[in-house]
Amino acid sequence: MTTLRSHRRILAASLVGTAVEFYDFYIYATAAALVFGSLFFSGQSAGAQLLLSYATFGLAFVARPVGAVLFGHFGDRVGRKSTLVASLVLMGGSTVAIAFLPTYAQVGWIAPALLCLMRLGQGLGLGGEWGGAALLAVENAPPHRRNTWGMFPPLGAPVGFLAANGLFLLLGLVLDEAQFLAWGWRIPFLVSAVLVALGLWVRLKLVETPAFLEAERAEAIPKVPIATLLREHLRPTFAGTFGVISCFALFYLATAFALGYGTKTLGYSREAFLAVELVAIWFLAAGVIVASVLADRQSAQRMLAIGFAGCVVVGALMGPMLGSGSLAVVGLWLAGALFVMGFAYGPLGGWLPSLFPAGVRYTGVSMTFNLGGVLGGALAPIVAEALAPHGLWMVGLYLMAAGVLSLGGLLILGKSSPERGGGWRSQTEG
Repeated sequence: MTTLRSHRRILAASLVGTAVEFYDFYIYATAAALVFGSLFFSGQSAGAQLLLSYATFGLAFVARPVGAVLFGHFGDRVGRKSTLVASLVLMGGSTVAIAFLPTYAQVGWIAPALLCLMRLGQGLGLGGEWGGAALLAVENAPPHRRNTWGMFPPLGAPVGFLAANGLFLLLGLVLDEAQFLAWGWRIPFLVSAVLVALGLWVRLKLVETPAFLEAERAEAIPKVPIATLLREHLRPTFAGTFGVISCFALFYLATAFALGYGTKTLGYSREAFLAVELVAIWFLAAGVIVASVLADRQSAQRMLAIGFAGCVVVGALMGPMLGSGSLAVVGLWLAGALFVMGFAYGPLGGWLPSLFPAGVRYTGVSMTFNLGGVLGGALAPIVAEALAPHGLWMVGLYLMAAGVLSLGGLLILGKSSPERGGGWRSQTEG
């Protein structure tokens, strides 16, 4: 029987990995919005620099499904623990390496090529991180607490965001613009090494999850999990993929895009806007906690539906509130968007694993989460940057469309409630 200490270690390990994931991902998104354009694409116009910078941001999303297949295969065949360690090493190592990259002024085209390579490495590692962290939590959880335990990987998002944004804010207060552009932007990537070391220290002390051991004993692990997933579990794969879209669109439009647009177009200072986002991110944490706890009392699908519908409302309000000219109103929109994201994101930690049996669960969760990330996150900053000159209301339409698509994901499943059956009916089916 697991002890209180082992419970804490499991939840800490599921939280710390995704906190590192979102820290790594958000420091890249912030640097892409603020400095990468001029440092790595200095031969282009200002608008082209920002678009190319956001394009490198999207590269990781292209690599994430590949990482999902790769790490999903070993997570389902070899085990959750060792796969999670490997994904964290690849993801964190790629992030730390960015701190040492030369700029375009120093080595020309080699600089953006190396940046793209590191970004692909981040994406591959990220492909196996979130899904494995979610399984680590929910496969060890009591049946009536799967959604509550499953909220710990999603809570990594606000934790990582606070660490990343707080560090950028601190750097903005102690460094001038020239210092930040010259070397200050590298510090957050170096700090990632400390977070990765902490994550590895926690994860190396873990044991394998009961669900994987049961599937292994019952010989219910397919030789090629991705083939079995696509052949026998296509409907939940589509449902999960569409269900993820809105949370990614909300996150990156309310953070990376809003920061770039607020500072470069609306004229707010970087420090002021980062401070507003630091306040707003607490609403994401609150949304995740409230939605996940309620999901165990009602259902994850119901909480997700609230979040997806809220995404449509937030999209409709984006133009008049983000473009209001008042930083206080902008802050209200950011807080509302991120609170809604908590409902669209928190219950995913328990809901996505419920869609698949244990033998293909790592692959299934990783594929749905990362394919949904491509559709909702990779395109979001690029499309938003292209639409913004024609009016923020058009970016809002994009966000509304993301909410509608995610609602469609729930409709694919019909009236079934997978978190009270489905993949949990038998840990070894499929």
